[in-house]
Amino acid sequence: MSLLDRITTALPQGTAFVGAGTAVLGVASYVHLAAAGHSLAVDDMASFSVLWTVVFSIGLGLFFPVEQEITRIVAGRAVRGDGALPVLRRGALLSLGLLAVVLIPLALFAHRLADVFFHGNTSLVLALGGAFTALAIAYVTRGVLAGLGRFQAYGTQLGLDGLLRVVLSGGLAVAGVHSAFAFAAVLTVAPLLAVLATIGPVFQGSRQGPPAHWRDLIEHLGLLVGSTLLAQLLVNIAVISTKLISTDNDALVAALLSALVLARVPLFVFGAFQVSLLAGLSSAAAEGDTQGYRQLLLRAVSATGGLGVAGGIGAVALGPALLPAVFGAPDVLNAIDFAWLSLGTTLYMLAMVLGQALLTSGGARMQLVAWIIGTAALVAVTLSSLPLRTRVEVAYTAGSFVVVAFMAAVVHARVGYRSLRT
Repeated sequence: MSLLDRITTALPQGTAFVGAGTAVLGVASYVHLAAAGHSLAVDDMASFSVLWTVVFSIGLGLFFPVEQEITRIVAGRAVRGDGALPVLRRGALLSLGLLAVVLIPLALFAHRLADVFFHGNTSLVLALGGAFTALAIAYVTRGVLAGLGRFQAYGTQLGLDGLLRVVLSGGLAVAGVHSAFAFAAVLTVAPLLAVLATIGPVFQGSRQGPPAHWRDLIEHLGLLVGSTLLAQLLVNIAVISTKLISTDNDALVAALLSALVLARVPLFVFGAFQVSLLAGLSSAAAEGDTQGYRQLLLRAVSATGGLGVAGGIGAVALGPALLPAVFGAPDVLNAIDFAWLSLGTTLYMLAMVLGQALLTSGGARMQLVAWIIGTAALVAVTLSSLPLRTRVEVAYTAGSFVVVAFMAAVVHARVGYRSLRT
């Protein structure tokens, strides 16, 4: 068996389809940031960096759990032969409710938020709300597609989202647009158009079935939202904490976002099998296949570790040169900075795999505890007396390590010896 065959066998079913879409979306993120970096002034790029970080921390923290719960429930219903339409309806209402919780404070405190984070540019608060809306809609449809095993349609949505980001952000750069709002609006327009283009398979695969109870969707949602918000805080907080600690250091803020995106290249690949991993673990748990569950989890951990090491080597070797050349970012970071960021990324990915195991084995509460402890470690390092740049990077790594260590112990206790049905 070739190396490629062994890698393919090690990953959950559906990874190839999701991987193709994730790859396009990942490349699009770099094109988007590069186009913005070469088009915007340093202060505008710093504002755009903060907006990007908030969208992919709070936005993912709130709405990705909705996708995960929909995926878990739909996958379980599919094993029993039950239709997914009732879950789609309840999931959509739930996502819209969370969206309202976000949009109302944005509207009430728009000017204050603009002054603190966006140099007074209130249009970026509007763009932030639009991006949240797009995520709220997209994650519901992706949850249904993943739960039904329609990974080709799932990957298509990701790929279209990415392709549209490339076209729109590239077009803005070529046209000589220097508006932070214009580049931020791409985060709204692209995903919404991608959802519209792939909405057919969502409804075609969602037939009627037994009623979906609110209890099934929200029983663990609070725990999952808390876990995901803290996870996204941990992986993204370096940009925001730098902005809050040193409000006039726009060069470092802009450079850190680009560096984090480069160091997190493995995360885009990891996302290719994270979705199918959750569906696979959920199905194995529903079938009571304890041995298959353990094997899938071990393969995922091994693949994730190897992915993190490979990506880290590339980031340390090439990252410092790529920042100014590709992203137009200030040349203020070196190989040591990328080493810390890459190590933190590898540990973070391992935490995400173990978190899926806790979620599907009934350990959602312990997953939240792990992220709380990890966040406490992050805060402790962030408030230390280390130099600013070093402490925000070490905080990322230290927080991720604490989460992995705690989760590994809990997962081993939960699924290492006993049956999933006990």
